[in-house]
Amino acid sequence: MAIFPTTEPAVLALADFMVTGLTAHPGDFPSVTPAQLTALQAQLSSYREAKSDQDVSKGNLQVMTAVKDENLDTLVEMMKDDLTKAEMDCKTAPQHLAEIGWGPRSTPTPIVAPGVPIKLVSSAEGTGEIWLAWEKPTDGGGAVRNYLVERCEKLPDGNFGPWILVQTTYNTEAHVIEQPSNARLIFRVKAANAAGVSMPSNTILVVLP
Repeated sequence: MAIFPTTEPAVLALADFMVTGLTAHPGDFPSVTPAQLTALQAQLSSYREAKSDQDVSKGNLQVMTAVKDENLDTLVEMMKDDLTKAEMDCKTAPQHLAEIGWGPRSTPTPIVAPGVPIKLVSSAEGTGEIWLAWEKPTDGGGAVRNYLVERCEKLPDGNFGPWILVQTTYNTEAHVIEQPSNARLIFRVKAANAAGVSMPSNTILVVLP
């Protein structure tokens, strides 16, 4: 059993096929009267006219949209130019800018270095590796961009070796590998952003297997 089409192109194709067949073989379909065939042809023509009008409207809409966007771009440039001039006119009395729906330029907020990361702990340890975790700064400062994990070695004579950067991360945890075994290692974390680096966190002393 044939299934009636559900898409517009398929409906149109079937309508064309029906009109052609009914016109060529009227005796095979006596129940479809000449008046009904004429009405079907007229409705098909009406559809095609409406479709043609729609296509034209779509083309016109695209043109009108392009013209509208071009006018908007020009308007924005003119407004920006006039606002710049108005800001210069009102340099000594910026409150007057409210009369044209504008306001003085906000003073840029300087970027400051982050606060200190806190509660650094060793969450797990293995042969030459350690898992560290800490919490975000809570004592103010700027937003954190990333964290710097540093390590130094406590020497047998009680002195400390240099601090070495062992990992950079965007998270509040780090898996540090390829570390010396059977050595007294001290780890700390710093927070960083474009303005600088924070003071170091608390330190932890570990001896990795």
